[in-house]
Amino acid sequence: MQHRKLGNSDIHVAPFAFGGNVFGWTVNEATSFLLLDAFVDAGFNLIDTADMYSSWFNGNEGGESETIIGRWLRRSGRRDDVVIATKVAKWSKHPGLAPENIRAAAEESLQRLGIEAIDVYFSHEDDPSIPIADSLGAYSRLIEEGKVRTIGASNFSAARLAESLDVSENESLPRYEVLQPEYNLMERSGYETELARLVHERNLGVISYFALASGFLTGKYRNHADLDSSPRGAGVGKYLDQRGNTVLSALDEVAARLHAKPAQVALAWVMARPGISAPIASATRLDQLDELIDAAKLTLSPEDMASLDRAST
Repeated sequence: MQHRKLGNSDIHVAPFAFGGNVFGWTVNEATSFLLLDAFVDAGFNLIDTADMYSSWFNGNEGGESETIIGRWLRRSGRRDDVVIATKVAKWSKHPGLAPENIRAAAEESLQRLGIEAIDVYFSHEDDPSIPIADSLGAYSRLIEEGKVRTIGASNFSAARLAESLDVSENESLPRYEVLQPEYNLMERSGYETELARLVHERNLGVISYFALASGFLTGKYRNHADLDSSPRGAGVGKYLDQRGNTVLSALDEVAARLHAKPAQVALAWVMARPGISAPIASATRLDQLDELIDAAKLTLSPEDMASLDRAST
């Protein structure tokens, strides 16, 4: 499996990232351990989480995902086999990108994860109220102390990302080496319109989220009745329209030709897009994870890619 370098950093990742948002939400600790074991045993290494995961679930406060990953790391002893990405700015306990908040959030994430250094530390969202140089300065100090290896930007506009990169260059501060945008067959324009060009010009890695459009691209949801029993229903319903049906039909056709599943084809499409380092997807069962793992072995032909491109445009 060919690993991909993240920007100008020294970090290389396999082309599929496990989304840790499910840990402590739709997956309990024991199953989380089994999924992480299987993921790493298959040769993958990037685990994506955030300090706020999964604060939205009734009874949770936030930090549950990091805590579970930390316990798995201690039990498995596989710290050297994985790249841990986590985030700061969106949790109500540690909102924004003020230097003191970045410092406090990083220290708590390190404690929950039980690690000495966060491999990729993301600004989970932009914070226009804080001077860019102040936030980057906070990251610089964490990098100097060996508590963070490299940094990334999630949910940034092209204009703000470009401005941040310019500040890094002009003021000799660490730069965002990785972008984390939403990107999948249903959500293309937000990344492709401006961010993709910037990524290419400035040599950034891209770890995209919602690779399966909150599960819609698995083909499991074909009408509104299919949403009733799903905790992801609210995020999927918006795709149940003519364009969504066209994309599912194209996925079905390509999957049938390749003897694959729609989710595998959808994930393979993202993996094959220019500039993408690793799409993020999550699983709640081992059989689901096995399907996603097999997507990395799937080769889409130019005709397959063109068919999916047309359907999703």
